[in-house]
Amino acid sequence: MKKYINKIFSGVVLTSALILSSCGSDYLNVSPSESVETDQVYETTTGLRSALNGIAKEMTTQQYYYGSPFVGESGIIRLYENLPSQNYNYNYYASGWSPLHNQTFHLRGTSIYDSYAWAYYYQLIVSANAIINHADDAEGTEDDKKFVKASALAFRAFAYEKLIHYYCYRWQDSNNGASRGLPLRLDESTNEIAASTLAETYQQIYKDLDESISLFGSTKSNRNASEVWIPNVNVAHAVYARAALTKQDYSKALEQAKLAREGFELMSRSDYQQGFCDPTSEWIFGSYGSTAENNWYWAFGTQGACNGYYATTQPTGAGTIGHELIERIPDNDVRKQIFITEDKVFPEFSEKLTLAKEKLAEARKSGSADSAALKALIADSTKWAATINAGVNQTYGIIGMGSGEAYDKAWESADSVIKAHNVKGKSAAYQSEYYYLDGQMKFWVNDQPGVGYVPFIRSSEMYLIEAEANYFLGNEAAAKSALEALNVVRNPEYTCNKTGKELFNEIKDYREVELWGEGFAWSDYKRWNIPVVRHSFAQGGNAHTAVAVTVTPESGNKWTWVVPNGEVDYNSLIKNQE
Repeated sequence: MKKYINKIFSGVVLTSALILSSCGSDYLNVSPSESVETDQVYETTTGLRSALNGIAKEMTTQQYYYGSPFVGESGIIRLYENLPSQNYNYNYYASGWSPLHNQTFHLRGTSIYDSYAWAYYYQLIVSANAIINHADDAEGTEDDKKFVKASALAFRAFAYEKLIHYYCYRWQDSNNGASRGLPLRLDESTNEIAASTLAETYQQIYKDLDESISLFGSTKSNRNASEVWIPNVNVAHAVYARAALTKQDYSKALEQAKLAREGFELMSRSDYQQGFCDPTSEWIFGSYGSTAENNWYWAFGTQGACNGYYATTQPTGAGTIGHELIERIPDNDVRKQIFITEDKVFPEFSEKLTLAKEKLAEARKSGSADSAALKALIADSTKWAATINAGVNQTYGIIGMGSGEAYDKAWESADSVIKAHNVKGKSAAYQSEYYYLDGQMKFWVNDQPGVGYVPFIRSSEMYLIEAEANYFLGNEAAAKSALEALNVVRNPEYTCNKTGKELFNEIKDYREVELWGEGFAWSDYKRWNIPVVRHSFAQGGNAHTAVAVTVTPESGNKWTWVVPNGEVDYNSLIKNQE
């Protein structure tokens, strides 16, 4: 452990030194080209505030030891959440990325994919510990001391809460928290340390957040309104709500989610279509993303934005949403309007297909149709599906990839849809002219190749936590009320009259659509203990055949990455799950 943690700690010191000696900016808030000794950082609250910025910087920094894709939180979002989830496709590279999509690396303790999240989040923890342990003795006002300590405690809780997702069993698989949790490193020592239980790990997260919230409540200092990359009291409440939800502590999750969203109004339908690359009214926590902090070809938006480098110059697209999911969302919902869906590209045929599917489902449910009638309805559905499929490549989902009138018409229709949805002031989407069915126009960049802010926590997530918590508490009316409070802003005609399992599925669908691509779906399915089921185009979905698989809740070590060999080899006190 000592050698392993020393590697992390030395990297933190180097990062801090680089931050404090770089050119000045509003983000770093330090003097230009001014080198500061590491020890001096912790002597004043001004230095500690710069150290907070340093943690935020670590969350957007490319980790060169690991290689190109490992860029702080953006790397986590892409590699650990989006790719292995059910409803995020990146079909052009699906064959190569299939081990991540299909969760076959979880037992490979020597893999960089296994160790990255561990090293990254412990890097944040080491940095937070230094601030927490020096804040009380730093030179500065009591208000400033309280603020930097409260913010660092929130950072530490955020990191531990995320580590639980990847390296610990689900709460329902933990024997009420008795299974292995995490090594709780709370100071700057590098000695070996045993893992606490999962229950003890949650207890520490709760303790950190209780102290953080108390300190925030007793200080007049705060972050500037634009500093979404620095935790404030809302961030602490939001992390608390997340931790409680994952622990199935639903009353606590409900309480904290309501507090977290105070002062963060839901964005309008218009704002929802402005690109998710600049903070809006509902961004509680996010990255820093100005042109001064360009991560170049592995920034979130480089591959993940519809006008990023890849979508502009390559045939890759920028990710597609699961076809079956998005087809369950009404066409007038603003969240569906930012995807290149059948109803836009094939409006006439899509309407006929939808009607045919509805008639078929109704006949099957009622049992009133005879076999001949059912065959006729199936044939009708198949006909219209085939008409749509004629314009879409059935391996990758590229619209108009082929020759013939059907392909040409499909491409022209998609081209018109995309041009109609371009965002004012930003470069055009998909300039490569490779368009994918169900492709996204949610994420944009402000500059090439991938410059933009990235949301980590939004107030909409808190409404969804309230809906889920109320559902599992048996308060279905309150669950529907929370869901409607969010969804009516996205679709003014939305109402919810579902109950029981259908209500849970409604909450699940809208959570996936609302937070799509932001790094939630894999952890959500793990928490819900449900399988990932992807279907190919031939099966009615839109996943590449290499990833059109079912991943059961028991697969991949119960969806749990093993503790990396780099940790186990140098820390004799920690073991993987028995």
